[in-house]
Amino acid sequence: MQVCVIGTGYVGLVTGVCLSHAGHDVICVDNNEEKVQLMKSGQSPIYEPGLSELMQSSMAAGRLNFTSDIGAGVSHGEILFIAVGTPALPTGESDTRYVEAVARGIGEHLNGGYKVIVNKSTVPIGSGDWVRMIVLDGVKERQKELVGAGGVPTETVSEAGFDVVSNPEFLREGSAVYDTFNPDRIVLGSNNPKAIDLMKQLYEPIVSRQFAEDTTQPPVPVVTTDLSSAEMVKYASNAFLATKISFINEVANICDRVGADVTQVAQGIGLDSRIGSKFLQAGIGWGGSCFPKDVSALIHTADDYGYEAQLLKAAVSVNQRQRLLTVEKLQQVLKILKGKTVGLLGLTFKPDTDDMRDAPALDLIEQLNRLGAKVKAYDPIVSQSGMRHGLSGVIVETDPERLADGCDALVLVTDWKKFSSLDFAKMAKLMNSPVMIDGRNFLDQATLESAGFRYLGIGR
Repeated sequence: MQVCVIGTGYVGLVTGVCLSHAGHDVICVDNNEEKVQLMKSGQSPIYEPGLSELMQSSMAAGRLNFTSDIGAGVSHGEILFIAVGTPALPTGESDTRYVEAVARGIGEHLNGGYKVIVNKSTVPIGSGDWVRMIVLDGVKERQKELVGAGGVPTETVSEAGFDVVSNPEFLREGSAVYDTFNPDRIVLGSNNPKAIDLMKQLYEPIVSRQFAEDTTQPPVPVVTTDLSSAEMVKYASNAFLATKISFINEVANICDRVGADVTQVAQGIGLDSRIGSKFLQAGIGWGGSCFPKDVSALIHTADDYGYEAQLLKAAVSVNQRQRLLTVEKLQQVLKILKGKTVGLLGLTFKPDTDDMRDAPALDLIEQLNRLGAKVKAYDPIVSQSGMRHGLSGVIVETDPERLADGCDALVLVTDWKKFSSLDFAKMAKLMNSPVMIDGRNFLDQATLESAGFRYLGIGR
């Protein structure tokens, strides 16, 4: 099938590359010409395991192209994905200006022939009908321009010429390619069976697990709903997972006070099939581009309709406090932080990504700077990439030993796999005082203590 993906961030680029790998003819559109040229050269603008290899192979096979011309993309695709960002505004609601601009641009370039317009961006509930309206506004604007220029529109586009489908994404940064080919479910929201049928054809290679890690599994469940319900599925999923993390962090804080070990507690409750073991890892809280803005947007939507989402507000409050818990632990060990040097192991909000959006490390850096501490950091991706945006209050070191040198304490912020096998004995000798605050309960306490560290975890 012929596909156009508008927006080449995490969701858009991964979607376009994976669909082209699955055999579809894909054009990815982005208004950043420099970024388009980078992708045309075969280089991915984001770090995501496995993405560059699939991108290059699909380009070599002629199934993947990039352009800044939205008209060319709309003309090419029978299925048009809107995959632009919807960042949170200060009020908590989603900023939908980019979705609006793309929807209007699609309308201005529709030229007959049935199209399915897919909301892949996480948009406020009720946005399906709003996108339809904006697309039709774009159609009318183009027709007015033709008439004003003395021309006559050679074709008209009615609502029957396209349908809007909500197809929320459930990708985890760091494993987005895997998640695309091994999804738990695919959600399709539309009021027109014709649009649903086309989307099922698009996803058939994935539904039948042709590219799955385990091809013997049953087909991927496809959930078909109305537009608003599909949009709510996305928000409800992320809000539930964020709440689950805040719950175990709340339990961890109680464990700290009563002498229990939250890792053992999590194991015990996770074996209950009604609860499950995933997202029960206590630590310094959730961040990134999805959980914070999606929970905030759902709270804001509830407020708009006269309901106070108290549980979700509590989950956010627990998360904000959790981020600074390691500062409290540092104060317990080092007492006055002014004049002390603290090293952060990891900067990104999670491992296997270069994304620092709403990363807990940023709050830590800000608070430690405020308290007069000198802050250093090492991250496997950030240290090598040269990225320094938002990192003015931290010295970014190029290896773990340089990080440890002269530090009064280390804080594990991101649970990168390589951090479990560092030369801790060497690092301990380089430090003023070998203290490790394990903000993810990721490191082996016995290993750290045998290397000479004083080890403090979360809820342990």
